[in-house]
Amino acid sequence: MVCGGFACSKNALCALNVVYMLVGLLLIGVAAWGKGLGIVSSIHIIGGVIAVGVFLLLIAVAGLVGAVNHHQVLLFFYMIILGLVFIFQFGISCSCLAINRSKQTDIINTSWGVMSNKTRHELERSFDCCGLFNLTTQYQDDVSCNALCKNRSSTCQMCGEKFLKHSDEALKISGGVGLFFSFTEILGVWLAMRFRNQKDPRANPSAFL
Repeated sequence: MVCGGFACSKNALCALNVVYMLVGLLLIGVAAWGKGLGIVSSIHIIGGVIAVGVFLLLIAVAGLVGAVNHHQVLLFFYMIILGLVFIFQFGISCSCLAINRSKQTDIINTSWGVMSNKTRHELERSFDCCGLFNLTTQYQDDVSCNALCKNRSSTCQMCGEKFLKHSDEALKISGGVGLFFSFTEILGVWLAMRFRNQKDPRANPSAFL
């Protein structure tokens, strides 16, 4: 049987959606693990990661059911939703790769300004730093900082410098991974479109379309 036939398209679409299901479950598991170990306690971050995982899981389940049953309606909506996700994800990934250091500094400054004190203290402990760019690192002035570096020396490195180092690396990795997965979504749209228009050899010939 040549690849491109009904069975091959069905198996490829099922395999792709199984991968999406595993990624969705992984996101949910990582969020729960991070919450359980106390790595991240912000309910907004945890909720956002879990929401993305659940959304991806639902799309994968719809695509898998549509592929197994050759369900025209499910496959149609699967194509539409996956196409919209591709457009959104492709744009975000390109933006991540295009953000320069100056823009990252502005984003970090803005984000730090809207964070709660609890979140700031968690970041200071995690990155072992105190303050951002325009805040003093002297402990007698920065009494709210509870980073471990305060016990080792008289000053700590500013968090902004560490954030920039990690954010630049994270943006490149996130942009690259997002770009890669966005093309798998185009593959999913193409497979679903092709599979919808193929005839099931085991079905009644007169019932096709």
